[in-house]
Amino acid sequence: MHMTFPMSWAAALMALSATTLSSVAQPTNSAAQPASHSKVFEFPMVVSAGASACLPKASGRVTIHSVGAVEIMHVAVTGLPPETDFDFFVIQVPKSPFGMSWYQGDIETNRHGNGHATFIGRFSIETFVVAPGTAPAPVVFGGPFPDASLNPPTNPIQMYHLGLWFNNPADAQKAGCAGTVTPFNGEHNAGIQALNTSNFPDAAGPLRNVE
Repeated sequence: MHMTFPMSWAAALMALSATTLSSVAQPTNSAAQPASHSKVFEFPMVVSAGASACLPKASGRVTIHSVGAVEIMHVAVTGLPPETDFDFFVIQVPKSPFGMSWYQGDIETNRHGNGHATFIGRFSIETFVVAPGTAPAPVVFGGPFPDASLNPPTNPIQMYHLGLWFNNPADAQKAGCAGTVTPFNGEHNAGIQALNTSNFPDAAGPLRNVE
């Protein structure tokens, strides 16, 4: 689908993409200079406790450019298994039980174990999920974590943390990690969490700092 962005968004996207390669090679460095009107917030992701033994060098760097109506979030990861697929989520708390979770997209590492992705959406103090009432939900996927046919009603729940999961439990085992199956991919049969934002308090995840 062809999409047309306002000029302010396009300027920020061009500035961000200009340094994608440098962000991947050295994710601890700051990202590109954003458009002059945008606000920037940058922070690290850390290896999950359950993956610390098998992924001792894993880390990530997140740069969020706020351009008014949306945020542009660039994620660069390093120290992960090479040529492996991972799934990226916005989550309520950084570690189990994770709370509400929103699937953002995939990150695939290269032969050096580095990867990157850029997401556009609402990644700020206003990131939340709400269900004013119960409604039917489509049941599409079965497996170990089948789809629910109804949603639970809930008041607004703010979601300020990030997490990255192995897309396949077999890839986690190949890397020396546990082969636990989790629901954190599109078909709900993912592997364990690799990175998260547990370096921030549970109730004050990094997205809370973006206004």
